[in-house]
Amino acid sequence: MKLLIGNKNYSSWSLRPWLGLKVAGIAFDEQMHNLYAANARDERLQFAPTAKVPVLIDDEITIWETLAIAEYIAERFPLAKLWPHDVAARAHARTVCAEMHAGFVALRTACPMDCRSRKSATMSAEVQADVDRIVALWADCRERFGIESSEGEFLFGHFTWADAFFAPVVTRLVTYGIEVPAAATLYMNTVLALPAMQEWLAAAEVEPWTAP
Repeated sequence: MKLLIGNKNYSSWSLRPWLGLKVAGIAFDEQMHNLYAANARDERLQFAPTAKVPVLIDDEITIWETLAIAEYIAERFPLAKLWPHDVAARAHARTVCAEMHAGFVALRTACPMDCRSRKSATMSAEVQADVDRIVALWADCRERFGIESSEGEFLFGHFTWADAFFAPVVTRLVTYGIEVPAAATLYMNTVLALPAMQEWLAAAEVEPWTAP
């Protein structure tokens, strides 16, 4: 399998499937694509009709939507347990991933992913509402489905796609110094402590590219 990803410092969507594959220990080839190169869009069109990343290529199969990549990997590698085993928990995990995929526009717009920077956020009412919803969502997942274990305090007990989908949010809250309650900070630290997450952040730190 090959995963085409964008700049690690900026590409929030690329982080999601990359992190899931890494944490699950699934082998894949990584192909880096500079989103800001002069011919970047034309290059991406060679892989996906949307000209966006990430793109997963597995032999003759090409998948260019992050949720679809997550579902494909979960089906292809069921022992990785990237979705919760319990039916209700699995349905809820898919729901919060879909909410992340489609929502939180104010936070995305005001606080674009920039892992290696430290900035101040302009906390409009809309951005604060997004942050409040995220904090409440994390707390609800932990209360209803999270189980304290040696694996850490992930949203559904062990690491799942839900944690991968919210990993870029964790980086945004750190980058922009957005304060959250202690329970949310504990969850963020759990995600940040993942060796795969540390690998991504270290690579982002030394990337030569800067967004225009």
